[in-house]
Amino acid sequence: MSALPATMTCVEISKPGGPEVLVPATRPLPVPKAGEILIKVAATAVNRPDIAQRAGLYPPPPGASDLPGLEAAGTVAAVGEGVTGWKVGDPVCALTPGGSYAEYCTTPAPQCLPVPKGFDMLRAAALPENYFTVWHNLFERGQLKSGEAVLIHGGASGIGTTAIQLAKAFGATVFTTVRSPEKAAAVTALGADHAVLYKDNDWAAEVKKLSGGVDVVLDMVAGDYLPKNLQLLKQDGRCVVIAVQLGPVATISAGILMVNRLTLTGSTLRPQSVANKARMAQGLKDKVWPLLESSQVKPIIYKTFPLREAAAAHAELERADHVGKVMMTV
Repeated sequence: MSALPATMTCVEISKPGGPEVLVPATRPLPVPKAGEILIKVAATAVNRPDIAQRAGLYPPPPGASDLPGLEAAGTVAAVGEGVTGWKVGDPVCALTPGGSYAEYCTTPAPQCLPVPKGFDMLRAAALPENYFTVWHNLFERGQLKSGEAVLIHGGASGIGTTAIQLAKAFGATVFTTVRSPEKAAAVTALGADHAVLYKDNDWAAEVKKLSGGVDVVLDMVAGDYLPKNLQLLKQDGRCVVIAVQLGPVATISAGILMVNRLTLTGSTLRPQSVANKARMAQGLKDKVWPLLESSQVKPIIYKTFPLREAAAAHAELERADHVGKVMMTV
């Protein structure tokens, strides 16, 4: 580790609050523990959990860095004891437990993936958080199969643009909800079969009319969307909840669950075990990385900021005009 600097620039959350609480700072370089990799970060992204953490609503898990940042791409700068399959200088993209708003960050080696062939660091950094989340929820938990129909809420988000493309690549018919006609056009261009405007519109009735019912719903809204999602499911349908933008509480009918043999499930990614994330990484490497390398699916990047302008990057995501990812370069 002798060639590495002693300190690094990073972006800290000075106190809970709005984007302005994100401030550049200097810290000692993190040291990789056994089983970890130190990444020299080239690019990272802004994700909703970063905004929640900045607001003081989403504390990092025990042992994780207090710096925000859940994904990164860069090069391996050092490896901890017992790490195999990675060496200093390798290009890498990774799901991080936190800490990627910095020049260097550590992450467990099983959460690292090779940079797909033909990808630059910016595009590689746009992959981990969205692709791990969609793979786990749509395909592992939701069991989406070829020939099925899926409803993806928030189609223009980073998660939405990823889920639409992967669902199509694996042979599903895709329905999605978006806020504006511009976003509808953008997601249709990505392969969505039908994009329904949810503002001032009975989106559930519209989806029902178009689909006659769906097999899987990917729900990042919850609240009063949840009972509507369950009513849209065909028999043996699955609803997977991954965020609660309209709140965590809903009144649902247990009867509809029983009569239609529905599955209601959900997950968060960050607190899951390294072993679980390792399984997801392997699935992505086997099934999804070939699709990225052959350009069948691609990350959608909306805007890119330098890391020192993290506050502006957060404000951009919160405006919710984006289609795809808001990124930062280090």
